[in-house]
Amino acid sequence: MRTVQRWMSGGVAVVLLSAAVAAQAQQVQESYPEHPDSVPQDGVPQGKVLGPFTWKSDIFPGTVREYGIYVPAQYDPAKPACVMIVQDGIGKAKGWKLPTVLDNLIHKGDVPVQIGVFVSPGVVPALHENAEARYNRSFEYDGLGDRYARFLIEELLPHVAESYNISTDPNDCLIAGSSSGAICAFTAAWERPDRFRRVFSAVGTFVSLRGGNEYPALVRKFENRPIRVFLQDGSNDNNLYGGSWWVANQAMLSSLKFAGYDVNHAWGEGGHNGKHSTAILPDALRWLWRDYPEPITPGTPPSRRTNLIIPGEDWELVSSGHEYTDSPAANAKGDIFFADVEAGTIHHVTKGGDVSVFAKPGRGIGGLMFGPDGRLYGCHRALRQIVTFDASGQMSKVVGDAECNDLVILHDGSGYYTDLVNRDVWRFEPNGHRRLVDKGIGSPNGISVSTDQTLLFVGDGAGRFTYSFQIQKNGDLAYRQEYDHVHVRDAERASRSDGMAVDSEGRRYLATPFGLQVFDQPGRCHLIFNLPPGANWMSNVNFGGEKLDTLYVTCRDKVFRRKIAATGVLSWQAAFKPPKPRL
Repeated sequence: MRTVQRWMSGGVAVVLLSAAVAAQAQQVQESYPEHPDSVPQDGVPQGKVLGPFTWKSDIFPGTVREYGIYVPAQYDPAKPACVMIVQDGIGKAKGWKLPTVLDNLIHKGDVPVQIGVFVSPGVVPALHENAEARYNRSFEYDGLGDRYARFLIEELLPHVAESYNISTDPNDCLIAGSSSGAICAFTAAWERPDRFRRVFSAVGTFVSLRGGNEYPALVRKFENRPIRVFLQDGSNDNNLYGGSWWVANQAMLSSLKFAGYDVNHAWGEGGHNGKHSTAILPDALRWLWRDYPEPITPGTPPSRRTNLIIPGEDWELVSSGHEYTDSPAANAKGDIFFADVEAGTIHHVTKGGDVSVFAKPGRGIGGLMFGPDGRLYGCHRALRQIVTFDASGQMSKVVGDAECNDLVILHDGSGYYTDLVNRDVWRFEPNGHRRLVDKGIGSPNGISVSTDQTLLFVGDGAGRFTYSFQIQKNGDLAYRQEYDHVHVRDAERASRSDGMAVDSEGRRYLATPFGLQVFDQPGRCHLIFNLPPGANWMSNVNFGGEKLDTLYVTCRDKVFRRKIAATGVLSWQAAFKPPKPRL
């Protein structure tokens, strides 16, 4: 007869096999005591489970799925109720004994009143009896990106809200799942913490089925998001072609702790099933809802080598209402100038935050950068020229016949620019002379130079790397190499990277739709700043402010800024050797 041990993991009871029989765990049937809160109790009013109902999705075309609704006895239509979303539908919820658990916990006041939404994955029905249906579970649940979160936010939850008064406050929403449903729950919160902030993950599939194995690295690199996570798994979970579920869940715990998240876990020795998670679910829900209604906020990493984030500092809106913003450029005082490419205007942002129109050179202006002569340089795409502006905003031509997209000016007044149309990189001189120095990058876009001005970096929006060149004494480029390894959104094949900036440590800041990615000198991504609120695109970045310690980013119709723990470098100023890089 085997024995069991109990211990506490962050205050949650966990049942484990004794060490004496651990080696036989796979052969022994798992058994856990039934939690008292998983059993109907006298005097506790019971909620209702309604459904299953049918839903046809537009975000997942052709799919049909079932969903059910749990309505607690304490639900008051006059008050917005919290929400608990469970993947894999009514079957999973009942397998966890969730309706009874919620009855008991709501009655005791351990969790707030909440509507349960139990939703199954989509299926594209078979065409006829001799055909098979298309099962969307792996596509919807294991895939990264915001598609499933959008399905909940834009389709299913508004439909539920037609019948029930449910809260849209992210602090009021818990999302849960098992196996692929668990990584689905995490992904929804990761992508949309503006709607989901509490996650229960049971035997989560954080392995290489559709990219979920990337999460441990992304959690360490991205700045923190306001998410609270509870993980459950057992040492005899699946170990298949996609990886070890047990190892992957431990890696997730390690990364979440490293990044400073509010995370708890229950480890056991069970397999890929719901037995252990059912036994610990009531205590896990208590932990996830503890201190409610206090809001869940981003934690602070205990240690991070590239620690650029200043607690309390976040993206701040500078200007909005434009058509397409691009290319923030700083002058010697740290004032920022940015282009509205479609409107054909250049705007001036003072250190006090005042925004005014500086010049109106016409549609197609972009690629702004100051030079050592104090003039503002730019790429006028409509005129196919590199132009400059004096202090009054008067425009002059510097280089003609130039399909210029982005440029960088060196301390001697020479510069380089990228040509998206012909996939070229050009060098130009203050006298207007230019010459071709590279050809064939997939989509050459953002461009920057190292602090010692010996290395040139060119972004490739069509690929997954930036390119590095050594600048020769005569200005030619040598030793082209794929260099910075750029993270890419799951649904995209290319980085769509754009503008770049450099700080005094030699780090490069690359604007991407995935976030603002920060690379060390050897090309390794250390940190990813989240996109500003409401943004899904970032076209360019630069440092500004009196101390050059403020990032300015352009995001379609808006410009944002944020103070960080780094000092920017203006390429047109004197070159200097950066510190030697570390791991």
